[in-house]
Amino acid sequence: MTAQILDGRAQSAAILDRVTTQVAAFVAAHGRVPVLATVLVGDDPASHTYVRMKANRCAKVGMQSRRLDLDASISTETLVEKIRELSADPEVDGILLQHPVPDHIDERAAFEAIAPAKDVDGVTRTSFAMMAFDEGGFHSATPGGIMALLDAYDIPLAGRHAVVVGRSPILGKPVGMLLLARNATVTYCHSRTTDLADHVARADVVVAAVGRPALIRGEWIKPGAVVVDAGYADNSGDVEYEPAAERASYITPVPGGVGPMTIAVLIDQTMKAAQARETARAARLGLTAATTGPE
Repeated sequence: MTAQILDGRAQSAAILDRVTTQVAAFVAAHGRVPVLATVLVGDDPASHTYVRMKANRCAKVGMQSRRLDLDASISTETLVEKIRELSADPEVDGILLQHPVPDHIDERAAFEAIAPAKDVDGVTRTSFAMMAFDEGGFHSATPGGIMALLDAYDIPLAGRHAVVVGRSPILGKPVGMLLLARNATVTYCHSRTTDLADHVARADVVVAAVGRPALIRGEWIKPGAVVVDAGYADNSGDVEYEPAAERASYITPVPGGVGPMTIAVLIDQTMKAAQARETARAARLGLTAATTGPE
């Protein structure tokens, strides 16, 4: 058996094509361009690359990206103040705080300064709660991208055993909740799980989200399982790719799998945030739906 590739590049391109059409209609209806504000703290080269890629994708679909670069020595209090200013800015539709921030900063406090209506990266407690209770809101971008990729290949989830390896609040935990909402049976594991190989070997769907190269050995993969590798470190994923691909039915490459989907979901959710803001504005002004543009 050789696994079929879950092609994140192709599927993200399809999402961005759709958003491009929506942006053009939005601009025609409202006379303004949707705006994503990105906040980058420090000089981490990888973070600079990621923010630049997101700005390029914004430009590709016709959105505006407003970038705020802050010194690595900034305090939590000042960072929170800067993010609250963006939350209050009527010209900004979505806010992204690039992860990770320097160690001395309280990242959770910074995330919580993002207004939920502009939390297009799905990092606040409000977004997590709404997602967990299936009450709308914005998905964490990488988990949302994973689900969109699985959907694009019509991979069934109901009744299947999904093992999530990783427990971060913006990746492992939320993707498990999204899988649970699709009626999968979910087991959470992590780098300190005892008998990790046994848990993985029983999984119909494996989501690797630790950031430790080759943590998951190829021989652990159950024949026919679906493997989604969301880890990335030293230019490789969490899963030992070649032997895993010989056993799995579907697998994501690294790079080219989950990463492009993350950016596509971020852009898509920024579009949704802009539409929601205009719908709310119209409701306040008593305008009809016909004047608010397409949803």
